[in-house]
Parts: sequence; C-alpha cells; structure tokens
Amino acid sequence: MTALPAPLPLPLSPEQGAALQRLTDGLDGAALWWLSGYAAGLARARAGTASPSAPAAETSAAARLTVVYGSQTGNARRVAEALVARAREAGLPVRLARADAYPLRELKDERWLVVVISTQGDGDPPDDARAWVEHLASARAPRLPALRFAVFGLGDSSYPRFCAVARAIDARLEALGATRWLPRVEADVDVDRTATPWLQQALDAAREALKTAAPLATVTPLRPPAPAATRERPFAAAVLVNQRITGRDSDRDVRHLELALEGSGLRYEPGDALGVWPRNPPGLVDALLAALRLDGDTPVTHDGDTLPLREWLLARRELTRLTRPFLQAHAERARDPAPVRTLADDPSAFAGALADWQTLDLALAHPADWDAHALVAALRPLAPRLYSIASSMKAVGEEAHLTVAHVRYRRGDDERFGAASHFLAAAQEGATVPAFVESNERFRLPADATRDVVMIAAGTGVAPFRGFVQERAADGAAGRNWLLFGNPHFRSDFLYQLEWQQALREGTLHRLDLAFSRDGAQKRYVQHRLRECGRELFAWLDGGAHLYVCGATRMARDVDAALQALIAEHAGLDADGARDYLLRLQAEGRYARDVY
Repeated sequence: MTALPAPLPLPLSPEQGAALQRLTDGLDGAALWWLSGYAAGLARARAGTASPSAPAAETSAAARLTVVYGSQTGNARRVAEALVARAREAGLPVRLARADAYPLRELKDERWLVVVISTQGDGDPPDDARAWVEHLASARAPRLPALRFAVFGLGDSSYPRFCAVARAIDARLEALGATRWLPRVEADVDVDRTATPWLQQALDAAREALKTAAPLATVTPLRPPAPAATRERPFAAAVLVNQRITGRDSDRDVRHLELALEGSGLRYEPGDALGVWPRNPPGLVDALLAALRLDGDTPVTHDGDTLPLREWLLARRELTRLTRPFLQAHAERARDPAPVRTLADDPSAFAGALADWQTLDLALAHPADWDAHALVAALRPLAPRLYSIASSMKAVGEEAHLTVAHVRYRRGDDERFGAASHFLAAAQEGATVPAFVESNERFRLPADATRDVVMIAAGTGVAPFRGFVQERAADGAAGRNWLLFGNPHFRSDFLYQLEWQQALREGTLHRLDLAFSRDGAQKRYVQHRLRECGRELFAWLDGGAHLYVCGATRMARDVDAALQALIAEHAGLDADGARDYLLRLQAEGRYARDVY
C-alpha cells in the first residue's frame, strides 16, 4: 500500500510519474507483482520478443505455475508472495490468487499448483479459504488426473489439529487423482525457519517442471520499492498517548495507544493491523534465569547471532506461551521427566498447561538442567503481535491508534503478564515501539460508499470499527453504519463510549446496539442481541449491506451460528440454505471476519 517515493527515477516524465503514482497507490503486493510482469511483458513485446513475465491470463495452464493461498494473519500470504516473486525473477510464468478470488471453474485445467494455507483454532480454514476448501471437499470438485500439486501448511503445534487444513487439502487433491509434486511441508509459528529452504526447493522444482531458463540480463521487471519500514525492518514509532479506557472498578485494563508514523513511509487502510515486536518483561527473564540457575551474561551464538543469554530471552525468545516441542525438550532434561511427558502427550493436560502456564511456571514446577545454548535453541523465536488498527489516516494523519487489553494475572504470590500487551501498556509517552503494517485485504470497507455497513464486535474487537466509522465520516459515505458491541459491564467496559455517542449525534453512526453480559441476572452476549435484532439485520443484509465481525474465535463462532439462525428464520431457509446464504455473502466480499 506504500506509494512510490518522489521523485521517480528516469526515464519517466513528471506527468508519467504522477500517473504511475496514482495507478499504484493502494495496490497490494499481489497486484504490484502482477503489474510488474505486465510492464515487463509490454517492454519485451515492443522490442519484438515474447515476455517470460507476461500476464498469467495469456499463458496456458500447462506452462504456468499457479499459487493459491489462504491466510488469516498474513503469514501464508507472505510465503505465497515470496514464492511468486522468486518465480518472476527466474522468468517463470506464474500467477498468484487468494483462495476466495480464485475462479473455481479453472481448477480442472491447472497443471502445476502450489497451495499455501494456514489452519486456525480447532482445525478451521482461514476465512478467505472457507469456500475454496469446502468446494474441494465436496462432490462438485472435479477429477484432477493431470494436476501436479504441492502444499505448504502453516499452523501452531501447540494445538491438537496442527496444520489440519493443509493435511486435508493434500489428501483430497491426491484422492481426486492429482499427483503430489513436492512433499507436504508444515510450518510452525516460526514460519521462516521452514519457509526459507522450502521456497528454494519449490523454485527449483518449478524451474525444472516448466523448463524455463533464467531471465535474460536485459529483462528487469519493474519492482515495487521496499517501504521504509517492514516486518524485518520495523519503524520505531513514538508513543503519543497511552491511556486506560476501562473504568477504575473494571477487572480489565484496556489501553488506547496513539503511535506516530511520521517518517516511516507506512500507510494503512481501515481493517489493517499494526505488527509490534515486543520485549519480554525483565522481571520474568530474571526469574527464569534464577529458576534454571543460568547466568544471563553467558554469550550464546545461534543462527549466526551472538548475544548474551539475557538479551536472547528479553528480545528473541518466546517466554509467555508454552509450546509442545519445548515441553518435550524440557522432559528430556527434567529431574523427574514422567510428569512433564504427561503434560506434553496428554491432550487435556497439555491444554491446561497451555492455558495456565508460562515457561517460568514449568521451570518452577518441574526443575530441569538446561545450558544456555540448548535453552535458546529449544525456545520458540519471539514473534510479532498483530493489533487491529483503531483509526483512519484520513482522520488522524500519520498516526496509528491501537486498542490493547493488558494481559495480567496472578500465579500464587507472583504476577504474570502477556509479552506484547505488557510491553505496550508499560510504554511511556515518548518511548518508541518497533512496528510495521500488516495489510488485511479481506477486511475492507465496501468500495461503494452508498452500501450500508453492519459491524459486530466484543471487547477490543471494536478497534477496527472505530477506524471504519472515522473513514466513512471523512469520505462522506452515504451508506448507514450499525454497530453491535458487547463487553461485561456498561459502567466500566463501554470502550469509546463518548465517541460512539458523539457519532450518533453527528449521524456518522446510525444505530448502536449493546450487550453487557454481567449487568443482568442472565448473561447476554452480542449473539443474543443479534437474535433480538434479527428482522432488522436481515433486512439490511437483504438490501445489500456489508457485514463485519471482529473478536475472539469463540465469539465469532457463536455469532456465525446466530447469523445462520436468524437468516433461516427471516429468509425461510433450512440450516443448509442459511449457511449457503452466508457463504455467498462471503464470496461476494460482503461478510468478513477478523478473529484471533
């Protein structure tokens, strides 16, 4: 989404440069790579030769690689885009398609297919691949005897159904008669460790399969310049505001943060996320070093970097989330390994440990003998956390606002914290936060500003909808905006209450329905409020409204069930028909979810 910097390089005239900037402003990575191939194709065509980077539509399926991805948080998209970029550099004809934008009728004609897909929660596909996965699993899926395929799965091995979607797709393609071109690969949360060698393997296989030579030295596709700040090179965003927005009597500490992006080159649209690289709490690191009887000053060399052990634990290693591989490694070093093996191998015991324990709790409960180098190698690398951006650049300029729930709880006499939420909650005004933008093309406002918008959120899931309303107000959108919001208590947990009330008065928010689950004798969640508003909500949907859901996975599942029930009731459909109705909305880009 980052615009090309000015001044543009020759041989473009100022007028051409301005036209190119207008063309590329707002395009995502996939569109920019397509445009690069198209431009290179034009250049070679006008020179009297064919282009190895011609648009995919002009290349036969037999001589083309198709990469389809399904991504919830952006990691699968990042891997797919990296493969496509390398293939283009090698002169291979290749196209990239998000699963919900892939023409299913073309599957029978494919010859070389790579699927990059993540697994969410309890074995669910990402939202942008739900229809694609269901089609593949259905009786409507075609026989594919001529297809050669490869599957790259992403997941979290801490969950029982690790990479379940990738495994199901791999098995289903084989059952449909396709031939496995490369072995299925499964990446844990540390995606790059697995993706880096696989990308080279996939590129070598594609080059051999398509029999295409390396590109001529004279063919240099136009490539979008790297933005000033990326996931690998984050921007040090200054903290402008860090304000608690829950009441003093609330048991939840939710913060509103405002970060300065001036000078970063970063641009975002409502619905995008801000990635934050956190540091673990120093007290947690010191306590872990003491529990393991290790010296934090011990130098440790790993993956080419040499740092003191304490710095590895502060900034490079995951300490607040247990993983099954670390539990298994801890069992090998534990003085009493049996109970640790039970934790790792028994599903219910592991689920309990995953929910309640951090690495320190394991070290205290089950002492083990670690050395500094083995500990760094066994711990999962610290990953960035993604937060839905709670603002519109049209309203706040070069800033990004976040809504962050500070994770903190007691463990005996000690207090435990979430890594990123504590890092952000503790950030004083003037401090800096390493940040980057993670685009989310699936969670976008309708291009037609006359369309109505329904936004459903619980807790901090309301964040992107603050940006939605700001954006629609700045654009003067004619469509109506309806927010349904839930949280425990009206008095202490009504996030952005004054802003929503002001928006109602100004007419930029047209309807607000609330569900505060702990304020009455009966618990009422946002899904219950949905059922009560069912007739009106269905009328909005039937009239062309776009529907958005943001919140925790369990909440989103309950909301989905409530939506199906109210659609069945008010549209006169059975359960299957109501589900198909929602899937059609999703396929049309009118039902989008951002769940975590």
